[in-house]
Amino acid sequence: MNIGTGIIAGVSVSYSHASVEQIEAACETSEREAVEALLKRPGVSEAFVLQTCNRAEAYVVADEAETAREALDDYLVGVDPGATRELGHEESLRHLMRVACGLESLVIGEDQIIGQVREAYEAARGAGGIGSTLDDAVLKALHVGERARSETAINEGVVSLGSAAVELAESERDLADATALVVGAGKMATLAARALDDAVNRVVVANRTLPHAEHIVEELDTDAAAVGLAALPIAVEEADIVVTATGSDDHVLDSDTLEEVGETLIIDIAQPRDVTPAARTVEEVELHDLDSLQSVTDETRSQRREAAETVEAMIDEEFDHLIAQYKRKRADQVIGAMYEGAERIKARELRTAVSKLEAESDDGLTDEQQEILESMADALVGQILSAPTQSLRDAAENDDWTTINTALQLFGPGLKPEPANRPDAPDGIPDEMRRQMPDAVLEQLTVDDD
Repeated sequence: MNIGTGIIAGVSVSYSHASVEQIEAACETSEREAVEALLKRPGVSEAFVLQTCNRAEAYVVADEAETAREALDDYLVGVDPGATRELGHEESLRHLMRVACGLESLVIGEDQIIGQVREAYEAARGAGGIGSTLDDAVLKALHVGERARSETAINEGVVSLGSAAVELAESERDLADATALVVGAGKMATLAARALDDAVNRVVVANRTLPHAEHIVEELDTDAAAVGLAALPIAVEEADIVVTATGSDDHVLDSDTLEEVGETLIIDIAQPRDVTPAARTVEEVELHDLDSLQSVTDETRSQRREAAETVEAMIDEEFDHLIAQYKRKRADQVIGAMYEGAERIKARELRTAVSKLEAESDDGLTDEQQEILESMADALVGQILSAPTQSLRDAAENDDWTTINTALQLFGPGLKPEPANRPDAPDGIPDEMRRQMPDAVLEQLTVDDD
């Protein structure tokens, strides 16, 4: 059993330092499958994976930083090392908060990311990847993400890649009389369709499952229709603007399909990409992908800079709370081990005392007398451990892991100590703690050590 929190190591492959292809390479398996694979690595006790259209991130918990870092190597197979960002323990905690707040998103402050973090959390839980360390970390990230959106203006304006795609289209074309085709029926496609609702003359939604497309169409006020993917070649020919956002592993639009469509603006916001890169060579087809949205989001970033500064301060505050929470848990677990050790000694000595008293009395002890002895023993344990308990809480708050380690050695021989801050941390019982312990406790601890 590991006392307190384990060590978190994280890795991020995101739009800020990786291309669409590199992000795709890191997303070869689903979030749940990636978590399950990481949990099979030696020494990994917890795992969490977040994969969206513009990022792929993995976090693991282990007893040693090196073990955690090595476990992430498999997740990065096929990814250019230059496209990755490694995150240490505290970096991972801060980064998760920044992600949930939308500060790490292509569209700063976007609302969709917090739902994606929540879904990834549930996927990791389902795979058995969430323990006490990541549970506290991810739930804190979700909490500060919700605070950021309710207490600041971080999510005002363009808040999704779907709406950013439409803003890009409006900057390129006059959409008033245009027909728009949305390929897909997931969250991103739905957001794009909603953003197009007031901008174009007609919307067509194409999806493999027709009822899902029909559901989106029912939400729109403009003239709209739903079609299956079999009708995609015809729908593309009739469209002036196409936004693709499916979850398909394969391209849904190839060069052959686009050869005769005429002047068409295509914005591919899917991950993996829906449109073959070769479509860029097709005459009259203008293709944009996630990288193209950077210019659209620059203005939004500028407008939200002040709100982002407020959110940064909020993250600092919540980060301190999270660290204090971890420290309390460490102290409480050590204190629990201390009380367990004391209770074992109390129970043994109480049995010995009762046996001796009963041997010296013809009638034995009454129930009332036994209760008095037990109450006295409980009171002694509580009073004796009161000062060490406070000392351990103070030690945790002050990062004094020498004292924590000593307590573990004394009261929890089966528990793994926390790493001491100093390599020359002294062994043995601190004088202050020794003075607070009864002779019976010290005698037993000495016997156990021998």
